[in-house]
Amino acid sequence: MLRLIDVQLPLDHPEPALKQAVLARLGIPDDALLGLHVFRRGYDARRKSAISLIYTVDVEVRDEAALLRRHAGDRTVQPTPDTNYRYVAKAPPGLARRPVVIGMGPCGLFAGLILAQMGFRPIILERGKSVRERTKDTFGLWRKRVLHPESNVQFGEGGAGTFSDGKLWTQVKDPKHYGRKVLTEFVKADAPPEIMYVSKPHIGTFRLVKMVELMRATIEELGGEVRFETRVTDMEIDNGQMRALHLSSGERLEADHVVLAVGHSARDTFQMLYDRGVHVEAKPFSIGFRIEHPQSLIDRCRFGPNAGNPILGAADYKLVHHSGNGRSVYSFCMCPGGTVVAATSEPGRVVTNGMSQYSRNERNANAGIVVGITPDDYPGHPLAGIDFQRHWESRAFELGGGDYSAPGQLVGDFLEQKASTQFGAVLPSYKPGVKLGDLSTALPDYAIAAMREALPMFDRQIKGFAMRDAVLTGVETRTSSPIRIRRHDDSLQSINTRGLFPAGEGAGYAGGIMSAGIDGIRVAEAVALSITGVARTAS
Repeated sequence: MLRLIDVQLPLDHPEPALKQAVLARLGIPDDALLGLHVFRRGYDARRKSAISLIYTVDVEVRDEAALLRRHAGDRTVQPTPDTNYRYVAKAPPGLARRPVVIGMGPCGLFAGLILAQMGFRPIILERGKSVRERTKDTFGLWRKRVLHPESNVQFGEGGAGTFSDGKLWTQVKDPKHYGRKVLTEFVKADAPPEIMYVSKPHIGTFRLVKMVELMRATIEELGGEVRFETRVTDMEIDNGQMRALHLSSGERLEADHVVLAVGHSARDTFQMLYDRGVHVEAKPFSIGFRIEHPQSLIDRCRFGPNAGNPILGAADYKLVHHSGNGRSVYSFCMCPGGTVVAATSEPGRVVTNGMSQYSRNERNANAGIVVGITPDDYPGHPLAGIDFQRHWESRAFELGGGDYSAPGQLVGDFLEQKASTQFGAVLPSYKPGVKLGDLSTALPDYAIAAMREALPMFDRQIKGFAMRDAVLTGVETRTSSPIRIRRHDDSLQSINTRGLFPAGEGAGYAGGIMSAGIDGIRVAEAVALSITGVARTAS
C-alpha cells in the first residue's frame, strides 16, 4: 500500500471529495484505485473562517511500483509502513517464577496484557480497588468529603488516567509503532473506533471504566492474575538482585522479574525503594493552579464561525510563556468541556486535576497553568520533591478551610493582588467546593510572579483568557513524578537492581495514558527477553 500525507480539504467537504483528491494527487484514473483507508485526520485552524481537514491516507493501487517511481522524491507519497505488532518472545513451558507487575494504571495494565499475550501469566498487584469500587470511593470524596487513602483518583484499577480526559496522543518517539498497539487494544476493549484515526483521540472517564474491566478480563483469560487491595510493603534484594516482595496481606511473594509501574503518587513506595538502596534521584516537575473558562469562549477563539462544528468538537489549547524571572509557565492537561476534580491521596491535603467525559459537553474548559521547577528548588534528599509537594498541598488544605474544599481566586483579582469574595460569570466545577480568597501564598513567590506575568500574555493568544471572572483553583502538584528511578537503556532494568524494571510515570519515563502504555509494552518485552535469554534490539 501507499501512504499519502497532507491531503487537505475544506471542513465541510462532501464524502466523495477525499477519493477525488487522492486520484488527483496520484494522477491515476478511478479504476486504478483499489482501496482507500484514512489513517489519520486532523485539522488546520489557523484561518478560522476557512478551517481545513488534513488527511493521511493509505491506498491500494494498481502497479504500485510504477507509481512510486513516478513520485520519486515526493515525500508526501511513500510506501505505507508496517505498524503490525509482533511479540518478541513466548513463555517457556514450566516457568518457575511468574513475572510480577506492581500497579495497574495504563503502564502496568499494558505490561500485564503484553506479558499475558506472550504466555507469561503475570501476577498484577494493585494497592487500590477494582475500578467500579474505586469509583464509588472517589465520589465519596467529591460528594461527602470522605477520603479513602488507598482508593481515590490516584490509586486503584486504571490508575490516575481513569479520572482524566482520556487523551490518547503523545509526542514521544515511537519507531516501533507501539502506540498503534495501544489504540488497537483499546478498540478491542470497546473504545470508539475513531481513536484509530483522529489526530487527538480521547475517551473520557466513564468509557475508560468499562474498557479497563474488559482488558483485565482478557489478562485473566490468558492466565494472568490480578490482586486488588494488595500493597507492596517491602522488597528483598540480594546482592543487587530482586528476590521477593512482601505484601500488605503478610504474604512473601518470590519474584525475580518485577515491573514497577506504581504511578507518580506512590510516595510510600518511593521511600521503601530508597531505603532498600534502589537508585532514586530527584527530577524536575511543575506546580500551579487549575484555570476555568466558559468552553464557548475557547471554541470561539480557536474556531471562529466554525465553533460548534461536530467534526471539530470542543476546542483545546496549548500555551507557554517564558517569564522574566527565568520560569516557564505553560498549560497542562487541558480538558475541554470538563471538570476540575479533587485528586489527593493523602489526608489533610488538597490536590486538583482535570477530567472530561467522552462528550466533553460540560460548560467549562479547564487546564493546569503550571510553573516548571527543578531539584535546585528543593535541594538535598532525593525524595525532597515529595516533601515540597506535600508542603503546598497542606497549605491548600488550610486555605480551603480544612474540609477538602479547594482555595480559589478570580483571575482579575489574582492579577490585581486582592482577595476574591464572590464568583462572577464562571462557576467552578471542583467538588466538594471552592473557598474564595487570596492564592498569593498558595505557591512559592516565584511561581505566583511567573503566572501573573504569563496570564496577560496568554490573553494575547486566546482573547479572554485573562477575563476577570475566570477562576483559578489550587493546587496542581502531581503533574509528573518528583523522582526518576534510573534504568539501563538496553535491558530497562534498574541501574543497580537486577530484575527490577522501573516503568511509566512513577519511574519518570512517561507522562499521560499513551506514553505510559507504550512504556508498559517496552518493559514487558524487556522482561520477556530477560526471562527467555534473548538479546534485545534497540527501540
